[in-house]
Amino acid sequence: MNLQQVKQRFGIIGNSAKLNYALETAMRVAPTELAVYIQGESGVGKESFSKIIHQLSARKHGPFIAINCGALPEGTINSELFGHEKGAFTGAVDTRKGYFETVNGGTLFLDEIGELPLETQSRLLRLLENGEFIRVGSSKVMKTDVRIITATNKELTGMVEAGKFREDLYYRLSTLPIKVPPLRERPGDIVLLFKKFAFDASEKYRTHELELTPDAENVLMNFRWPGNIRQLKNVAEQVAVLEHSDLLDAETMRKYLPSGSNNTLPALYQEAKSDSSFSERDIFYKVLIDLKSDVSELKKIVLGLIQNSQVDADFIEDNKSTIARVLNESNSEELVISHAEQDDDDHEEEHHYVIEDRDTVGLDENLSIEAKEEELIKKALLKNNGRRKKAAQDLGISERTLYRKIKQYGIED
Repeated sequence: MNLQQVKQRFGIIGNSAKLNYALETAMRVAPTELAVYIQGESGVGKESFSKIIHQLSARKHGPFIAINCGALPEGTINSELFGHEKGAFTGAVDTRKGYFETVNGGTLFLDEIGELPLETQSRLLRLLENGEFIRVGSSKVMKTDVRIITATNKELTGMVEAGKFREDLYYRLSTLPIKVPPLRERPGDIVLLFKKFAFDASEKYRTHELELTPDAENVLMNFRWPGNIRQLKNVAEQVAVLEHSDLLDAETMRKYLPSGSNNTLPALYQEAKSDSSFSERDIFYKVLIDLKSDVSELKKIVLGLIQNSQVDADFIEDNKSTIARVLNESNSEELVISHAEQDDDDHEEEHHYVIEDRDTVGLDENLSIEAKEEELIKKALLKNNGRRKKAAQDLGISERTLYRKIKQYGIED
């Protein structure tokens, strides 16, 4: 039996790559006796996959029972699954077989497996390992031949870390996991499913058939569908029964979709035109591009501040390597060094030069760099009548650096 035949036989609608992969995995594992773990959100059709596995296996003529573990009362769950002896507890007036005994030779589908209590998990682990179980209130070990398929809409690995699910049971159940995709990961199938459900509803309730405008189809595809196929079917049936018009537009469709931030896709995707092909990856790329643009603008501002001597020289020297890396400019290292040289002692390797005309230098003259720097600062202040801003401009340094030098040399204005 090929993929299309399986879809037709079990009423599977859709042709997305993820859905096809999940179906092909189910078809391959069906003839084996491997434990199968089906993972997917609520309403994606996990039970349909368990039925496919059962019907394509050698157990297809045996019984098949689907159990929702979350619906079983915790006080009687062991009795429901493994059975009990007469008088085992108050109300046990007769001996009763459990599901594992009843489904001997068939398949048992345990949905919401994460809801099982830890005690029940221990019993289930023993049954999976050697096919043995004990009824509640009995000491007799019994045997059964049951293939177990489990499913959950929770992340069992997180429950294992939290100590709410046995780690050994998790690895025993997840021999072969099958991931059933949610509707939002197969948008091309949504309109087709809606039309199928609406048609079935119109046939059942004898109403008129519906047609969708392109805008209405976009509304369907842009909605997140947290309830997945179950929710989509409910909406299709509501529309088929309540709407009088044959043509369904976008505004009418929105009336049947619940509002709320958790129920819609990001605004950029939802507001896109019908001919747009925005995806989550496109949105991510756009955010990165905008971020890169903001960083570039910030680099220009920082570079301008440094070039205009509006950044303290001590800050530049202390963060020289960081500024050079962040700015990523070819001349940033030279820029940082040139400012540092104006305000701090020069620590470069000492060089010796030969002066041919010794008469050009007074032998008694003070050649200290600090003395010359102090002399230049005094001349600049005198020239500009003590105005520090003008003096700093003449000296080619920032006003803040000039103020620091004045304090350093004890210069009076």
